[in-house]
Order: sequence, then structure tokens, then C-alpha cells
Amino acid sequence: MSDREPPRRRVPGPARPAAGRRPGPGARPARRPGPPRPGAPKAIRLGSPRPRLRLVGVLLTLVLLAFVVRLVQVQAVDASTYATKAERNRYVGQVLAAERGEITDRSGVALATSEDAYDITADPTMFTQDELEIADGPERAAALLAPILGQDQEKLAAKLRPENKALRYVKLAGRQTPQVWKQIKDLKSALAKKAGSDDSAANVLAGVFSVPTSKRVYPNNELAAGILGWVNAEGRGGGGIELQLDKRLAGKDGEIRYAQSGGRLVPTAGSTETPAVPGSDIELTIDRDIQWAAQNAISKQVEESAADRGYVIVQDTRTGEVLAMANAPGFDPNDLSEAEPEALGNAAVQDAFEPGSTAKVLSMAAVLEENVAAPGTHVVVPNRLHRGDRLFKDDIDHPTWYLTLNGVLAKSSNIGTILATGQLGKTQAQANKVLYDYLRKFGLGSLTGLGFPGETKGILAPPDTWSTSQQYTIPFGQGVSVNAMQAASVYSTIANGGVRVEPTLVRGSTGPDGRFTPAPKPERTRVVSEKTAKTLARMLESVVDDEEGTGTKARIPGYRVAGKTGTANRVDPATGKYHGYTSSFAGFAPADKPRITVSCVIQNATRGSYFGGQICGPVYKQVMEFALKTLQVPPTGAAPANLPVTFTP
Repeated sequence: MSDREPPRRRVPGPARPAAGRRPGPGARPARRPGPPRPGAPKAIRLGSPRPRLRLVGVLLTLVLLAFVVRLVQVQAVDASTYATKAERNRYVGQVLAAERGEITDRSGVALATSEDAYDITADPTMFTQDELEIADGPERAAALLAPILGQDQEKLAAKLRPENKALRYVKLAGRQTPQVWKQIKDLKSALAKKAGSDDSAANVLAGVFSVPTSKRVYPNNELAAGILGWVNAEGRGGGGIELQLDKRLAGKDGEIRYAQSGGRLVPTAGSTETPAVPGSDIELTIDRDIQWAAQNAISKQVEESAADRGYVIVQDTRTGEVLAMANAPGFDPNDLSEAEPEALGNAAVQDAFEPGSTAKVLSMAAVLEENVAAPGTHVVVPNRLHRGDRLFKDDIDHPTWYLTLNGVLAKSSNIGTILATGQLGKTQAQANKVLYDYLRKFGLGSLTGLGFPGETKGILAPPDTWSTSQQYTIPFGQGVSVNAMQAASVYSTIANGGVRVEPTLVRGSTGPDGRFTPAPKPERTRVVSEKTAKTLARMLESVVDDEEGTGTKARIPGYRVAGKTGTANRVDPATGKYHGYTSSFAGFAPADKPRITVSCVIQNATRGSYFGGQICGPVYKQVMEFALKTLQVPPTGAAPANLPVTFTP
């Protein structure tokens, strides 16, 4: 058999016309296209794509052109502006608080200092539900922090859930002790440890942080608080020396700037730091021990007398330095929340009061300096004296007294003082003018020179405005007002031989470089002659030493004491009318070689005696004795002057 497949048989059919040939006779003619049939789809002709391509190209060109313009603006035109914004967002700054200077007494004992403290802060964005995966994160955190910080729980929660959702910093509490921050830090660590081992637990204190700062501390509590003042919540002086010398004490804060990313330091990006400049230390003229004695004495007497308040000033007669300035009641600057509002401040320079008979020494100074009388000059003092529209009297009814000028001062006679000062001029108006000039020379009606915040000048009207009554009351200390420092300065002027030395509270300062800069020397002004001053000192001894004097309770065994009592009608600051009394005693010792002046004032004593010699005399004695011993001032050993008080007509 052959392997080839046999040829297939062709089936005969119609012959196809050859190419290029027309069909022959009998062939079917070609069909011509006829009209379209109904319902058949129409043919669609596509438009040219070129217009659309051109439009797309134009749009893309415009978009690219906008990007190019913006790029040129950012990188060329506004490059510095955007660079600054980027720098600001990348770098953060933190204030480096300057250490506040200390305030010390004259021996370097700290009266005000600063301790390490922390501001407790938080990042509110770390307390959100997205961050903690719990809805009440702020409330839980506040519940833990409230008892530690001693703050209201709801207020803390409100700080942790601020209206501004982008806020990343709030201060929860300022100037907290290291112990407080340690409590928070330990609690924070415990919560973090629990959250690490338990997925369902949340560290609700993760967003709580601390910023190192300092806290003002007063180691002696109420001691010298009226002088020192306090520091407010912003770390600035709020009163006293803290306010007066705030710029020197505060120093200058520094700053550190560092790069951050996601709230964390970028160590490789570098940082810049401006160191803080510490404040200067201030050394006061105050002696802490004498200040304590003065404050203790006046506080006890104010309490025993149920008085409104009282003040004691101790001054070095030679230098004008204030050794003590005590107020009662006082306050503790460590905790102002417990202080009575009326006790804040330094009443010894801020209160104005009518001095009463302690001001009679001014009238006597004028009389002696003008040579119109001498200590032995005879003064006949009736029981009543009619002057102007008033009838004047002394503190007690008495028969006609036959006193020397020295006796007028010793027995504190109002009538005798009016009669003596009436000799200062040919007319009462002339006498008023002479007296006024001496009052001004002694510092009345002027600031003392301390520069203390809130100090009052007192009130001393020009003589041509004195009423008929004032012409005769001002010589014995009514109708004129002073502060306690002014009153003390009058006696220091007499003790210093008639030269007034401006009182000072600051001895100097020690700067950050360790150098001590003494305070400027106080101004010195001759007020009366040395002869007049010595005569006045001997006359003031009679007030204390003579049995007829009003200041016998101020005697100090072994020392010659010069002083003067005062009991004046008191103007009630609430009503502006006379109510109660201002009791006082001022003087110096040793009388023949003065070293120390002490002035005591008590306002509105309502229990027991209200006479100055009775309640202020003992305070003067207690404080003066302590000061003399502390400064090791020996008695002079000389016999007292014993000037005559009366005469036989």
C-alpha cells in the first residue's frame, strides 16, 4: 500500500471569473447599494484629537508655571522669611531663671534666701483619648495630682482639657518643693511600669513635667517681715525691700535654645545658651537680735493693751543706720494666705499719726535755738489758757504750776509749751513761721530718705494755712502728723549734736562678681547747734529721772536716759474723726554720750492704761537695755544733770 493520501475529488461548481475580466454573458450582475433599511444604526465619524491635546497641554503648562512661580517665591523672594519660620518651629527655647539674691542682716545672717523648686507643667495633648486610649485621662490625672499639689481637682482637670486642642503647655503649680516633684515623679514611674506590663492600664501622668526654678524662703518667719516684704507668684518683689530693690535682687534670666523633633532634643543639631546672671545680695543695717527683741516687746504690749497696732524703731544715733524696725501685728511672708490684709506692709513708715507730746522737743529746740528762753526760764502755767476760739488745758487738772522751761518739758505741759513758743515772734503769725521752719528742718512733712515703698510724708501744712486752733496745738504735737521713722529721727538728730543724718536700711550689696559695694553715704544736715542739742538732752533726762517727770518707767539702772512721753488724740483712719489715743515714748541713751535711739508707738490701746509713759516706757526700757548690751555700750558713769523743774514764786 502506498503511504500517500489519494487525491480528493473536486466537486464541479460555477466557474469564477478570472481576475481582470468582466463577467461573461449569463453571469449575475453585481448588487448596488440601496437605501438604508429602517432601524439600522448610523455610522459615527470621530473628530480630530488635536484640539483636545492642545487644551490639555495648555492646562498642564499653567499648572507647571504656577509651581515654578511658587518655588521661586519660596526659595528666592521669601527665602529668609520661611527659613525663620522653620527655625522657629524647629528650635525651642527655655528660660533659665536667675538666682535671686539673698537679704541679710548687718552680720550676714540670712533674712531672705532662695531654695530649689519646680514649676509643675503638663502637655494637654498627651491626655487626649487618642493618646491614652481612655476618655477620662484629665480627670484621672487631676484626681492623683490634686492632693499632692493642694489644688482643686476640677480646676486641674480643666487645665488638662483646654478649649484650645493644640495647646501643648500649661502650668499646673508654681514653685513647688523638690519633695512635691519627687512624689509626682515616683507616682509617674509606678504608672509607667504598670502600663508596660498591662496593656489595659494607662499612664495618665505621662504628660506631667517639671521646670527647675527657685522659691523664696524667709528662715525667721515673721521677723522683720515689714522690712523685707515678700515675693509674688511671678517671682517679683511684692513689698518692702523685695520690691524696692527688686531689679538688683532679681538678676537677669538666661535662655537655652535647642533643636527638637517630636518634642525631643536633637543632640546633633547643636544648641545655644545665654547664662543667667544671679541677683545681688543685699546687706541691711538691721541687727537680727535687736530686731527680735524689739518685735517681741512690741508684740506683747500690743496684745496686753488690746491695741490696734504698734511699732518700735531702733537707730544708731551717729550713723543713722536703722538697727530694728518692728511692727505688731506682723505677718509671715512664707505664707501670705494666713496674713491679715491690714498687717501687710510696714506701718512704721506707712502710717501717719499725730505724735502728741513727743513733738514738744521740737518746740523746745526752736525756743532754745532762737534764744528766747533757757532751761531755767520761769513759766507760770495756769489750769486753763484761753487762746483764739478755744480753752486749752493739760492732761490733768492742776493748780497754777510754777515751772521752769525744763519743768514744762518734764511735766509735758501743753499750756507751758504754748506760752514758750509764743515768744518765737512778735506776732503769732511770725511765731508760727519760725516754728514751721524748725519742723521742716527736723524732717517733718518730707520723706525720710529710706526710699521705702508706700512711705508717707505725714502732714505739715504751711503756716499761713494754720487754723486758729492749729496755731496752738501744733506746738504740742496735735494738728500735724508724722510716721514713726520721722519721730525717731528727731531724737537721733538731738542725740547726734543737732545734725540730722538721713536714716538708712541698706549697708550695701554684693554683686555676682563677689564685690561688695557700700551704700551711698546718707545726707547730713545741721538743724540746731551742738549747744542747743546738749541742752535738750539734759532737759530730756528730767522727763525720766525726776520724780515729777512722766517717763520714770523708762529708767535703766546704770545708764543716763533721755526721752519724752506722748499721749495724743488719735484720728481713726476708718472715720476720719478722733477716737482713742496714740501712745508713745522716744529717747536715747546714754544721755551724755548717745549711741542708740529707741522710739515706741502704740495705736488705740483699749485695755489698761493708754498713757505713753505707762505702756511705751516699759517697751523702750526693754528694747534699749537689750540693744545697749548687744552693742556692748558701757555706762558713762557721769552724774545726771538734775536741772530744776519748778521754781518758787
